[in-house]
Amino acid sequence: MPDAELAAHLAAAAGRILIEVRDSEIFEGKALGAAGDATANEFLCRALRVVRPDDGLLSEEEKDDSSRCNFSRVWIVDPVDGTREYGEQRSDWAVHVGLAIDGAACVGAVALPGLDGGIVLRTDSVNALPETASTPRFLISRSRPAKEAVAVCDAIGGELIRMGSAGAKAMAVVRGEAEIYLHSGGQYEWDSCAPVAVAQAHGLHCSRIDGSPIRYNRADPYLPDLLICRAEYAELVLKEVAKLS
Repeated sequence: MPDAELAAHLAAAAGRILIEVRDSEIFEGKALGAAGDATANEFLCRALRVVRPDDGLLSEEEKDDSSRCNFSRVWIVDPVDGTREYGEQRSDWAVHVGLAIDGAACVGAVALPGLDGGIVLRTDSVNALPETASTPRFLISRSRPAKEAVAVCDAIGGELIRMGSAGAKAMAVVRGEAEIYLHSGGQYEWDSCAPVAVAQAHGLHCSRIDGSPIRYNRADPYLPDLLICRAEYAELVLKEVAKLS
């Protein structure tokens, strides 16, 4: 099975598992989030170790093994991106299955199981981007909006939209629900590897907020910031961010 097909298959299957855990009504709130994380992680990591035994693996829900840095190909997964939103039974959470090759996010799939019917966006199935809105829409965190995003939005006359998980926000740009996702509050590689791979496949600009490339499978998986946006806004947004520093 090709890598992109595998990523999409696993993300979709993990999404179905998470919906079943949610609908069991055994757990709620933080307990639901913890149960979902553990169950989806067990499935994804076990499956990847079976079907891609020669690749490295990094998951939010497993103890990091630095030996992955010796691999050219490393799967980077987030079993539930937006555990809080999942526990609250909202729709803005995601499942990330990404593959970094030589440090670049190359292949991936992001499942949005909480949406009606559930959808999977993937690197090997690309649709044309919808028309850009006349007013640029910025996606920000529900609870911790990045000050840079707010400042740049004000500077260019944009509109702020609050949303949950990083994957949900990135895919909202792919789906034409917003134009810009600017984050500077700190993340980890599993928060953005699959979303960046999918966004790039759809022709979006993806970088750090200083314009430098986003690199994966580093010894320290912490990633402080990123920008995912329509290509026509990239230069303007990066210029406004630079003014803030």
